[in-house]
Amino acid sequence: MTCRRRFGWYLGFGCVVWMTAASAAEPPPNSCLECHHAMEEQTRGPATLFLESDVHGQRGLSCADCHGGDPTSSDPMVAMDPSQGFLGKPTIAETPQFCARCHADPAYMRKYNPNLPTDQYAKYLTSQHGKRLGQGEADVAVCTSCHGVHGIRSKKDPLSPVFPTNIPGTCASCHTDAELMDRHGLPVNQHWEYSQSVHGQALLFRGDRAAPHCASCHGSHEAARPGAIAVGNVCAQCHALTRDLFAASPHKAAHESLGLPECEVCHGNHLIRKPTDEMLGVGPDAVCIGCHEPGSAGYASAQQMREAVERVKAQIAGAEATVKQAGRLGMDVSEAEFELREAETKLTQTRAYVHAFSPSALQPIAEEGQRHARAAEEHGVAAIHEFHFRREGLWITLAVLGLLIAGLLLWIRDLERSDAARPPTPPSPPASP
Repeated sequence: MTCRRRFGWYLGFGCVVWMTAASAAEPPPNSCLECHHAMEEQTRGPATLFLESDVHGQRGLSCADCHGGDPTSSDPMVAMDPSQGFLGKPTIAETPQFCARCHADPAYMRKYNPNLPTDQYAKYLTSQHGKRLGQGEADVAVCTSCHGVHGIRSKKDPLSPVFPTNIPGTCASCHTDAELMDRHGLPVNQHWEYSQSVHGQALLFRGDRAAPHCASCHGSHEAARPGAIAVGNVCAQCHALTRDLFAASPHKAAHESLGLPECEVCHGNHLIRKPTDEMLGVGPDAVCIGCHEPGSAGYASAQQMREAVERVKAQIAGAEATVKQAGRLGMDVSEAEFELREAETKLTQTRAYVHAFSPSALQPIAEEGQRHARAAEEHGVAAIHEFHFRREGLWITLAVLGLLIAGLLLWIRDLERSDAARPPTPPSPPASP
């Protein structure tokens, strides 16, 4: 092969490689985005959102993957030809199944996000939303109601409507609509009550994403009202100890026989306030007296449990005052503070064991808390006594030193006086030459 022919072969091969690489680097044509970008703002919006933030677009999917059609053609009649599989905009009733074409296909989803569940559609069909949609009600939530349409973000994105801190507001967009909720016979105050609750305050105002939101209790795709028996199981997801104590208590059987929810009877549902000791006992704010009349065994048990809690609190309060006094005097109170922390831990456990509804189960823990509080107070008293002992010893030491100094001064003064009274010594005679 001559040099000229060899050079031509290399040049041709290089052109083919370059053209192949260039064609591979170019994105596939997408007439959907081109046309929608050329339209007015209202129609241009979906295309802009899809390009900027949509999780599907970020994973390489295009408009045609959802809507079908031929994105390679700039002719709208060809691009949106139903014979090319064009589906267009689904109705509300069609939306769940529209999304499920991909999201319910494990093999398909494995290519893009293997960790994403593929049972959302099946769960949705069991939800209150899905059941009402199946009954022909078109004003219920579907996939796009919560996730959006174009510009769908990952649930880990703080701007996503289903990010934990945004979920209550997303649910409220429908559940605070008085006209809509009236058609379904539902109240509209759930979001307000939740925002005032101990859970809502933690999530919405302190940003604690571990706090429960609507989906934590009702479910997300399978959203439903928890039944009376299920309420305890829902709360037990976080409050396992108190649920176990309740399940072993005499209240468990009573609630089941009366068809009452467990935790909700005393604590409420959406407007769950931070529990206080006033809820326990027989005082005016106690919830126990709502069921237990004076003279009953339950009434006496409630009173005994409250008294046990108050004894621990009183012992801790006295110990804290003593330990603080010792600390202000500059004494080492580390051992006393350790005992105080143990006492406070036992106080917390005592309050938790209220859910056993048995004074005999609660009393040993309360007594142990008192014991730790007494130990703390004893350490504090000992530190205060040591301070006074040191101070008294310091004054005694200063007094002794003062006496020694005074005696030394008197002795020096006597020496000076005796030296002044002694006659002067005559000068020595001069030495002979």
